[in-house]
Amino acid sequence: MMQTISFSQFNIPSIVGASPPPTTTIHRRKTTSSGRLSPVLAVASPTTSPSRHQVTHSMPPEKLEIFKSLEPWVSENILPLRKPVEKCWQPIEFLPDPSQGPEQFTEEVRALRQRASGLSNEYFAMLVGNMLTEDALPTYQTLFNTLDGVHDETGCSPCPWVIWSRAWSAEENRHGDLLRTYLYLSGRVDMLMIDKTLQYLIGAGMDIGLENNPYLGVVYTSFQERAMCSSHGNMVRLAIEGGDPMLARMCGTIATDEKRHEHAYTRIIEKLLEVDPNATMLAIADMMKKKIIMSMHLMYDGKDPNIFENFSTIIERQGVYTSRYYAEILEFFITRWELEKLEGLIDEARRAHDYVCGLPPRVRKLESRAKKIEPRQVKFSWIFNKQVTA
Repeated sequence: MMQTISFSQFNIPSIVGASPPPTTTIHRRKTTSSGRLSPVLAVASPTTSPSRHQVTHSMPPEKLEIFKSLEPWVSENILPLRKPVEKCWQPIEFLPDPSQGPEQFTEEVRALRQRASGLSNEYFAMLVGNMLTEDALPTYQTLFNTLDGVHDETGCSPCPWVIWSRAWSAEENRHGDLLRTYLYLSGRVDMLMIDKTLQYLIGAGMDIGLENNPYLGVVYTSFQERAMCSSHGNMVRLAIEGGDPMLARMCGTIATDEKRHEHAYTRIIEKLLEVDPNATMLAIADMMKKKIIMSMHLMYDGKDPNIFENFSTIIERQGVYTSRYYAEILEFFITRWELEKLEGLIDEARRAHDYVCGLPPRVRKLESRAKKIEPRQVKFSWIFNKQVTA
């Protein structure tokens, strides 16, 4: 009999101490912040406020003109990276199709469940985490619409920046739909708890330190898209090993979308480095100092305040996303954006440049130390009240 995972009930000891109740202070047009959340070990609860001093509208007003002047460039260089709807894949193409009639549909669901039965419980925990990340799309589009100079002022603005963001959201929306339907049909997970977790997650929002600043926003999305491409790509390998080539195809298709979206945001950073290298270099360093926090860091399920930490532990142990990947992503962008070749920076931007270019060895050194720490035992608690050790 297939076991049904209750994603809410991971029994994993915390590796960080509990934090005191946080306070939040709003500053306007300032450029410093403190008390950042850990990039991997954020703790969420239904009443938790962001555990740092928030900064808003840190971009000087005169910078708005830069983003206005780039609108024709966005039309010519970013909007073509959209795919026409008629050429996009849709979730039903990978899933049992009810239009084929009840007998065929039932047979396809049976085949899906048979393939899913060979996948580990750990794999399904990670797949649920990826699905929740994708399905929290309302939070991401809302956050994008807080960025000064590139937000949607009317809900259907003709501004090229928001034409892209709406198209990006529409394409990304298919990812969560596909994974959610697969999970539902697999019968392997507790969908009621997953639905509650998603509602908590969207209700909590995100606290990633963008300060309504589009420079910071595009740096974050560049890293996040590449990280999600890597995560989904590694799930392909594990799905093949588990005997589900169709799921591998799903994850690979999602990873391909993420790669194309990453290309759009990295291209924007390349252009910003060309037209405003100082502000862009400072933004890259700022996000690196804050660390690129996973978008689901305020995850909560109504029971476990450490659920995000638990998810992070699983993906680290399974090799789906580790500190090594963080270092590799950083090295990739240093090369892609040719940061080491930047010249003529002001002193502050030059210090930011030196910090970013010197960061990968420090991250790898921390990874090396982490490998020497004995792995913690990870236990799952199933709805059948049967303990399984990962």
